Amino acid sequence: MQATFTGFRMPKLKMLAVRETPVYRVSADPSACTDVELLAAIVGGPKQIEIADAVLSHFQGNLHRLHQAASAELVSIPGVGESTAARLRSALVLSRRLTMSVSNLADVNSPADAYGFCLDMETFDVEHLRVIVLNTRSKVIGAVDVYKGSANSAQVRAGEVFRPALQRNGTAIIIAHNHPGGDPTPSPDDVALTRALVNAGKMLEISVQDHLVIGHGRYVSLKERGLGFV
Repeated sequence: MQATFTGFRMPKLKMLAVRETPVYRVSADPSACTDVELLAAIVGGPKQIEIADAVLSHFQGNLHRLHQAASAELVSIPGVGESTAARLRSALVLSRRLTMSVSNLADVNSPADAYGFCLDMETFDVEHLRVIVLNTRSKVIGAVDVYKGSANSAQVRAGEVFRPALQRNGTAIIIAHNHPGGDPTPSPDDVALTRALVNAGKMLEISVQDHLVIGHGRYVSLKERGLGFV
């Protein structure tokens, strides 16, 4: 005899999210978020976690490579359309600008202090030349990128380099430029440029205190090595 059951209903199952929506975690405490969660908050949309995972996987979790990525490479990642790529690029550019927005009257008493204002230069895929302007007390009163692309003594005009100091009534500057390949070893052109700018600064009564070459995670101070300074 076959048993029959009547009046039986399957209980409703509560659908649980596989992962917590990152925007909630970011608004609560961004510092506690993972890279995926922070990136997902920028991506947005119903598949933000999956897309953020795909982006980080594409760059093997290397945020430095993500920072350097062009829009075309981002769009090539599954799930990343042009609008998402634009949001990611905008966030990356904003982070670079934030790094450059130095606090007024910050102290620079050593090459290491100056390097702190140049960390974003490690991510640039072409050379930039930055001028850090100081007042009489070695306080930073401005930082400006004056050249983009290869910069050597034949191409750089002293007027462009010293203009930020003249505009801000600065009495000294620190020059910094990056080597996109990652090796901060100064080239002969770097030494020649330093020597030319040091001499020009003497004429303008604006001291060139140092020239930093920025690599990947390290830097070289030409002043410490006695290159281009007399």
